[in-house]
Amino acid sequence: MSEATKEATREQTFRLWRGERGEGEFKDFTATVTDGMVVLDAVHQIQAEQANDLACRWNCKAGKCGSCSAEINGKPKLMCMTRLDQLPADEPITVEPMKAFPHVKDLVTDVSWNFEVKKKILKFQPRTPDAADGTWIIKQQDADRVQEYRKCIECFLCQDVCHVLRDHHKHDEFIGPRFLTYAAALEMHPLDTGDRVPALKEDFGIGYCNITKCCTDVCPEHIHITDNAIIPLKERVVDQFYDPIGKLVQIFSRRKQG
Repeated sequence: MSEATKEATREQTFRLWRGERGEGEFKDFTATVTDGMVVLDAVHQIQAEQANDLACRWNCKAGKCGSCSAEINGKPKLMCMTRLDQLPADEPITVEPMKAFPHVKDLVTDVSWNFEVKKKILKFQPRTPDAADGTWIIKQQDADRVQEYRKCIECFLCQDVCHVLRDHHKHDEFIGPRFLTYAAALEMHPLDTGDRVPALKEDFGIGYCNITKCCTDVCPEHIHITDNAIIPLKERVVDQFYDPIGKLVQIFSRRKQG
């Protein structure tokens, strides 16, 4: 081993959560690491050499599948995208499961609630095609607007950091930032004719969000969840249900139609 390699290699303490179904405790492990490694590398090393039964969910190791979500030093992150040289070397690195979802084992949580929530949102409702061949004509700027939302990898870190779900456990009343973003992608699609605004107000709890931007802060795809998705949806709810001028327009529109 060269001198340069010796200098780059060091021992690092990792404090991993071990246990099942909400019960457990932190256990300390020591791994041999280099600055080029990510947290998932160290977890795999510990799993291979010291704790063969350690439960850890992962898939692509490239920040695109969203599988290896966890809480690292108390903050929701992807293990595969969190470099060790970005974390303090002189103190243990804690890795624990996401807190907004039921615990299964060790670092794994049950995120199936999210997929059930997605089923409740009105699906894409395209307008009648513009041309006889079944195609549509849309402006490029309208198409560009919804592309940001499609970057979501459904890691559910935004759901985990959201205080409405994480601290207040309003899973039956609030769909969370991931699915407000999904709803925004549909509501703002240039071809969509569906109206999800009443459901956002009555069923999906958009009023619970107090736009702290914590979801935006943890998004690994850098989606502007709060500014570009949640706030515009809140504005639509206000326009439809609370704007007095809008109410008058709706009343006169109905009278003309009658």
